[in-house]
This record gives sequence, C-alpha cells and structure tokens, in this order.
Amino acid sequence: MFEIYDVAIIPLIIGLIELCKRVGVPIKLSPVIALLLGLAAGIFYIGADVKEGIIVGLMLGLSATGLYSGAKNVTEKKKHNKSEDHGVY
Repeated sequence: MFEIYDVAIIPLIIGLIELCKRVGVPIKLSPVIALLLGLAAGIFYIGADVKEGIIVGLMLGLSATGLYSGAKNVTEKKKHNKSEDHGVY
C-alpha cells in the first residue's frame, strides 16, 4: 500500500537522474529514465499488486520529472532577469 512518506522517493529519483547526467547519459533521456525509475520503485518498492505499482510508479516518475523541470525553469528565469537588470534596482 502506498503511504505518504513514500513520496520521499521523488527526490531520490531526481538525485539518480543527476547522477546519470554526470556519467554522460544525454539530458534528453532524463524524463524517460525518471519514468522507468518511478515504475521500478512503484512495482518493486511499494509492494502492492502490479497494477497499483504501475500507477504509483507513473505518478512518482512524472512527479520527479515535473519537479525537476519546474525548478530548472525558475532558476533559469531568475538568471535571465538578473542579466537584464544590469545591476539597476
């Protein structure tokens, strides 16, 4: 059964994606790897039946992908705004 503390798997998936990128895996494959890691966690870690594991795994993988891309977009937006300001406040 899926418990609320199992959501802690999402940062773990993000960390594993970062590790994959550092060893040379193309960045374009990050969402696919996150989805596969989420599915693996849902099926093998959660320990429910396979159907529930797949649904939970999809949720974990897609959440990790969305969290990563959302944080990346926010930090890039801040960097872009600072470069346009030229130090004038």
